[in-house]
Amino acid sequence: MAETTPDTAPDAAPAAPLLRIITPDTTPEEVAAIVAVLSSLGGAAPAPRRARASWSHPARQVRRTLPHGVGGWRASGLPR
Repeated sequence: MAETTPDTAPDAAPAAPLLRIITPDTTPEEVAAIVAVLSSLGGAAPAPRRARASWSHPARQVRRTLPHGVGGWRASGLPR
């Protein structure tokens, strides 16, 4: 009888292999290279998106209307 561990159910069938070598003359080094390449392809969670700084937001590229009337030149230099 097969030994059961806490993470496997007694009725669970063994999982199929993820990699099967079909050529008889494959060396262990070649198998290791294939496993290294396949394991480096991914499987990890994607990197989180970085928050965009407010100074580089595209809305800042839109020119605001210039102040009109008396004192407009002075108001153009004041903060919004």
